[in-house]
Amino acid sequence: MNTQELIDTARKLVADHKGLLAMDESNPTCNKRFARLEIPQTVEARRAYRELIITAPGLGESISGVILYDETIRQQKSDGTPFVKAIADAGIIPGIKVDTGANDMAGHPGEKITEGLDGLRDRLAQYLQMGARFAKWRAVIAVGDCLPSRGCIEVNAQALARYAALCQEAGLVPVVEPEVLMDGEHTLERCGEVTEDVLRTVFNQLYTQRVMLEA
Repeated sequence: MNTQELIDTARKLVADHKGLLAMDESNPTCNKRFARLEIPQTVEARRAYRELIITAPGLGESISGVILYDETIRQQKSDGTPFVKAIADAGIIPGIKVDTGANDMAGHPGEKITEGLDGLRDRLAQYLQMGARFAKWRAVIAVGDCLPSRGCIEVNAQALARYAALCQEAGLVPVVEPEVLMDGEHTLERCGEVTEDVLRTVFNQLYTQRVMLEA
């Protein structure tokens, strides 16, 4: 792990009031959107669609990093230029989504656990070689009458921390995303309470996993 490189990348991602472009849409989700518009659900159609996004004029003026999907990071422009190179040439940092999605949490109706830790160390090494410089992992926390449970918060926080530690070990900046869903009839105050609890738990787990937080 090169600490200074991680710090430099993290600072570039949040510099100049720019944002991250999340084009890490999975193939099934992308295909559903294409189907509604009667667009062929093929690898080439998805590639061409993604090329339109990353070659948008002036993209680097507002975007500091682009989060890619496993298929996307391996794709090329129509002229043969790898997407990762085209993104970097535009002054944008390439990133990669590494979780495998949120699935139902056993014994916890209405709650999700984000998966993808199995084999993550090897996948991170591969993505680094492909040109990725940061990664993203999203946890989903639902709010309801009896939700979220302590177990759901703890297990997702632990997964986020383990992911972050593996990212830093591999030389990738981890984007840690515990998303407290707005859906439901709960109040804004209740959402704030849950968010505070989730963030505190995630921070404690990051500290326990010895994730570098100085950047």
